[in-house]
Amino acid sequence: MDKVIIGGVEYTPKSNTAEKLNDMKYVIIRAYSAGVFAGYLEVKEGQNVILRNARRLWKWVGAASLSQLAMEGVSRPDECKFPCEVDRIEIDQVVEVIDCTQKAKDSIAEVKIWEA
Repeated sequence: MDKVIIGGVEYTPKSNTAEKLNDMKYVIIRAYSAGVFAGYLEVKEGQNVILRNARRLWKWVGAASLSQLAMEGVSRPDECKFPCEVDRIEIDQVVEVIDCTQKAKDSIAEVKIWEA
């Protein structure tokens, strides 16, 4: 259902997915040997992807799985370890791509940059 008209007023359902960047959706990916990343999916060809504005999700707390992380974000951001964002990254052997909600995207962005 794209829209509903009630009493002459048009209503459209609110999207639960994260805002796009230049028509790229915000996703979490899991790669066979490179780990987990969140970012904007620019290209996906087979098991290879290019992400823009991507962060490696090295350690997360407050989500039981990547699925929960993609839907709800983290509930304990101070305990997460996400390094700085990179402009562009190519990742091979991607085994999972999950669309994120806006809530999850905002939660990931709120995690302070982890530095050694």
